[in-house]
Amino acid sequence: MNDLERRYRRLLRAYPPEYRRTRGDEIVGTYLDLAGPDEERPSLADAVDLLRGGLRQRLRAVGATDVLPGVRLAATLALTAATVLATGWFVRDLHPPPADLGYPSFGPFASVGVLAWVAWLLAAVVAGLAPGRPTRVAVAGAVLLTVAVVPLGAVPALPRPALSVLVPQVALGLLALALPAHPPIGIRWLPALAGLATALATHHLAPGLSDGWGYYGWATVTLLSTVGIGLMVVVVLLAAGLALARDSRGLWAALTLVGPVGLLTLHSIAGAVPLSPNPTWATLAGTAAVVSAVGVGALPSAVALRRRVTRR
Repeated sequence: MNDLERRYRRLLRAYPPEYRRTRGDEIVGTYLDLAGPDEERPSLADAVDLLRGGLRQRLRAVGATDVLPGVRLAATLALTAATVLATGWFVRDLHPPPADLGYPSFGPFASVGVLAWVAWLLAAVVAGLAPGRPTRVAVAGAVLLTVAVVPLGAVPALPRPALSVLVPQVALGLLALALPAHPPIGIRWLPALAGLATALATHHLAPGLSDGWGYYGWATVTLLSTVGIGLMVVVVLLAAGLALARDSRGLWAALTLVGPVGLLTLHSIAGAVPLSPNPTWATLAGTAAVVSAVGVGALPSAVALRRRVTRR
């Protein structure tokens, strides 16, 4: 056994033991036949393909074949929500503070976050024009640029959005990486159409909701909470409708979105409401940690419970 075969067999552990015993040699042999003569490691595409295939077989073994379609449904909703938020923030950033007030700005924009919002809007357009790998690359670029806004904002003259704005955006983007490769055309354009509707709705409201042209006031909390609650309502209605047809995709999508929805409604969960004093940073950080842990564990816990029920 050479190093390449050994590494493929390590990746093969993603599959259930029984499947490895019956099909393992065939799977590894196929990858080895397709590998180049000088390859020493599996390519990233092969590694992802093996891990994805193993996950699919493990889910099939416990009767949870709707999990991955449910995650893809959640990914579509996540990109739609991220586009709505990015559009709202972009429209707000188009209205920088008047120079005589002394607020810092980013050139003609209110904050450096405008760079990330443009990337998200481009990702929504790419999703409509070229689903699959180009869309995942565009979404990944938007996520990275959103993360990069944090160190950029360390420069005193470069105001940036609050972490309570950036963190949910990153969470939605990471989930959006699971978008389906070949969605129907109406689903492909859903994020872009939602962004367009948001732009039309918020264009005349942005100057009045500027909170001093910052990202820390009641209007910011309201927009985040509204999108979070709207996302929750949509996925619950979808879950109920699909359940009537004995389709579990909506349930798995709802469990997948627990974390992002929690981060969007973080202020409410931490005990704050619009127009009331904000919770302390310690309270917000602690709540965010709990929400993130629950969100990450919700789907695996549900799958593990399904596995126990199936075995009984």
